[in-house]
Amino acid sequence: MISATTTGSTTGETSEAATEAEETVWEPVAGDMPARLPTAGWQDDAVPTDPLPQHCPTPRELDDLELLVSGALAPLTGFNEPGSPVTLSLPPEVAGQDVELVDPEGLPLARVTGDGSVASLTHAQFGPFRRLYLTPGEVRERHAGSVFVPVSGPLTRGQVATLPTDPPVVLLVLVGAGTPEGLSPVGLIRATLAAAEALPQASVVAVPLASHGDPTADHLLGHQVVGNYAAGDEVRGVTDDDEGDLSDEVAAVVDFDRPPADERGLVLFFTGLSGSGKSTLARALQDRILEGGRRTVTSLDGDVVRRNLSAGLSFSREDRETNIRRIGWVAAEVSRHGGVAICSPIAPFDETRQQVRAMVEDAGGEFFLIHVATPLEECERRDRKGLYAKARAGEIPEFTGISSPYEEPDDAAVRVDTTGRSIEDALADVERALAAAGLLDLG
Repeated sequence: MISATTTGSTTGETSEAATEAEETVWEPVAGDMPARLPTAGWQDDAVPTDPLPQHCPTPRELDDLELLVSGALAPLTGFNEPGSPVTLSLPPEVAGQDVELVDPEGLPLARVTGDGSVASLTHAQFGPFRRLYLTPGEVRERHAGSVFVPVSGPLTRGQVATLPTDPPVVLLVLVGAGTPEGLSPVGLIRATLAAAEALPQASVVAVPLASHGDPTADHLLGHQVVGNYAAGDEVRGVTDDDEGDLSDEVAAVVDFDRPPADERGLVLFFTGLSGSGKSTLARALQDRILEGGRRTVTSLDGDVVRRNLSAGLSFSREDRETNIRRIGWVAAEVSRHGGVAICSPIAPFDETRQQVRAMVEDAGGEFFLIHVATPLEECERRDRKGLYAKARAGEIPEFTGISSPYEEPDDAAVRVDTTGRSIEDALADVERALAAAGLLDLG
């Protein structure tokens, strides 16, 4: 029998501090916690009338915000407290000011003062399994006296067999940004619900415990959060059983959520100077994939995107980065649904390419970077569009390779120089690299 609840898991520890953390007691912090959070209704009654600058935090910061206002991070009550990994980065123009935090759709969630203190306005209503995202107060009301089990991966048959049948079990699924590894948050919740069917008294609760990139800090924070949910009740970790068998029901969820590499969403990102041959290679690769008939393809060519998705943007660094982020967002959404997106912008700046990589990986897709490394001299010799001549004459400001830098990637999956080569020969380098990575076999 299953009832609704959720939990999260901590990341692996690699230091003595993390080992010591394993021996700490999972205890709640003294003090009252909100039984439930305010929710957004049809009217925004909770939104103050005096306007503040608005800011949409990152997914990790949104998860931290939810835990802060629910009391799950107690004794922490705000961002940027000394020694805490729970931080909030604001744009320079509003840093140090009171700010209203909004979700990606613009719903006001909380107010944050200049010192990081948080005042909740409303609580997110939507999202998969939203009903399972309970506050520690709600969990105490419903599940006092239970055994609390943090879950960070799909439970094997052996792990389920070690869980008690009495008292009831609360499976806390840890599903914040950056966790779990290998499964999407929705996938881990679905897998845990499937595993819970084998227990007579099991509830599943989702906990948006995000990764902060520091295993030791994340481990300690996980103890803190789980202890606040358990509120003095027993916390029991699952046994190590990485090679154990999954039940048929759990395995079906995992297989759907984590398909083989050659069936996952894929973003093929060509970068290089104007005239390097990246658009030509991208079009040729698109044709090869479509001829195979096994994958759908969305082309996000730099010039086509400029005329449509990014019409009106200039070629300043700021607008170039905006253009690449737009391409990246669309490509990530294509990959989220198992499609192949082929992008071929110049994308001269490493920081923006890394942002696109993160978007794709956060969406569950594979990011494959192709550096078309044709030298500037050859690109300028070709100059099919006459752009280099105009740039040399000063008619095009901030032109990549002439008056604006191109930052060569050091993380490309394959590097191709098209000088003196046929399209077929250069494309073969890309196809071999894709096949070697197990992502796409066009042979």
